[in-house]
Parts: sequence; C-alpha cells; structure tokens
Amino acid sequence: MKKVRVYFLLLPHIHILDVAGADHVFYEAKQQGADIEVHYCSVNGKVVSTSGLALGLFEHCNSVQVEKNDIVVIPGSESSYLLSGELADAADVLEWLRTAYNNGATICSVCTGAFLLARAGLLDGKQCTTHWTCTQKLQELFPSARVQENVLFTQDGTVYTSAGVSSGIDLALHIVSELFGEALAFTVARMLVLYIRRTGHEAQHSLYMVYRNHINSGIHAVQDWIIDNLSKNFTLDDLARVAFMSTRTLTRQFKNATGVSVGEYIRLLRKETALKLIENTTHTRVEIAQMCGLQSVRQLQRIIHS
Repeated sequence: MKKVRVYFLLLPHIHILDVAGADHVFYEAKQQGADIEVHYCSVNGKVVSTSGLALGLFEHCNSVQVEKNDIVVIPGSESSYLLSGELADAADVLEWLRTAYNNGATICSVCTGAFLLARAGLLDGKQCTTHWTCTQKLQELFPSARVQENVLFTQDGTVYTSAGVSSGIDLALHIVSELFGEALAFTVARMLVLYIRRTGHEAQHSLYMVYRNHINSGIHAVQDWIIDNLSKNFTLDDLARVAFMSTRTLTRQFKNATGVSVGEYIRLLRKETALKLIENTTHTRVEIAQMCGLQSVRQLQRIIHS
C-alpha cells in the first residue's frame, strides 16, 4: 500500500481536542507500523486554540498539493468564526478544499469543521453531521446538505464528517480500520485506552469490535494471539502460556473480561473469518477451512450454520 498522507487544516480559534484526538490516533497507528505521514497547514499562518494555546506558525494550505488517496482533516473551530464573513471570504481556502476533493482525496471534518466543507460545496446532497448544538444551523444555512442527527460520524463517498470532540477519535479509528485493518485499529484503541465505538449504522459488529472493551492486558494478549494463529491447532494450555496464567485462571478471567468462554470466542472468530473469506476471496472451501483452523469442509459448514 502507498504511504498515506494526512493533512490537518488548522483554522483560527481551533478546538484543541478536535485536533489532538484524531492526530494521536494517526500517530499511534504509525507507531504500530502503519505507513502514515502527518502534515499540518493553516489558513493564515498563526494558529491559536480557543483556550489560548498558541500552536505556532504553519504554512498556508495553498502551498500544499493534495493528491489522490491523501486525507484532509478539518478540525472544529469556534462557531462564531466559522459563521463569520471572514471565513466566507476565504475563497482561496474553499477552492483548495474543492481541488483536494476533485483530486480524489478523502475529506474529513471534526465537529464544526463541517461548516467549512459546506461552504466549499462538498456537502451538497451528502449525508453529514456536526456537533449536536449546530446540526440545525448547518441544515438551515446549507439546505442541500443531508444533516444527520444522533450519529458519531458519517461517510458519503470520500467525504466524512463527525459529531464533535471525541467523535473525531472514532472517525480516525474508522479510517485506520479501513486502510490498515480492524486488528490495527483495535491495537491503537487499546494503546489509547479507548473503547471502539461505531456509527450505529452497521447491521452487525465485527468480533474485532465486540468482546474487546476491557483492560485486562493478559486477555488482550490471548485474543491477539488467537487472531494471529487462527489457522493453527492450539490448546487451552498454549493460550494459558501466552497469558502467563494457569488454565483455570485464564478460563475465569477470559469469561469475566469478555462475557464469553474461550471456546465460544474461538468459534465465533472462526465463523466470522470463514464468512469473510467466502464472500471476499476465491479460495476453495478446503483452503478456507484450513485458514480457519478447521479440520474439514464438514466442520466449516457446521460452524458457518451454527
């Protein structure tokens, strides 16, 4: 995969958490091996947060060439600024955003950053959201936008919007999951001591998202090991050694942390993996059974229909 470049467009009067949350997700993903570069640009050079924290001087966005497969993130800013004539007159910034979009970049907003996307015309006819205190205003000012209530984030084509503050973290985790896989997104969330949340639109939750909302490092290690070694023939004793626990302790702590037994977790993981392989690959049923750690196609059929 080509290196992923992420550009944060830092607006005046920016909300620091809107920047820091998503930024740290991408930073941690890079620390875990993802091929990511993070860059920063601004609309007028100097950037100071709403709390008065001076972030420094940044190059103007016009000097940045955004290409296909790049990601642009617009963190939220003071709503009074975003609704002001000052921003409305920033034709060069709006044109820069439109060019980035037309070049095939993924465009994301956090919180009130959606207003900048709307001013650039990038939310016309698209599902979108913003902070719950501003959804009505966004819909009033930009009636062609399809503003959604009570969601953490939306995705419509290559345009993503999030509800505000911490939901920028959810959005960044979702993007990491799409680009580098759910396992890496889980690792990042765990490093940041976070729960992974979804938009609420998914018909079902992946096992990477379920049974992992705990902070038992030994059980996390076991779950990671199972995922990495699903095709192998392993025993409860093998898992106990991974967790540095006795089998009895592992059995008890696994159930307490996840709500399911070790055996049930493995069965569910094999079932989900099998269904994904059947849907998305050209592997034979024999190969899929082997990849899921099953001994026969008959076992595969049984677990799929269980």
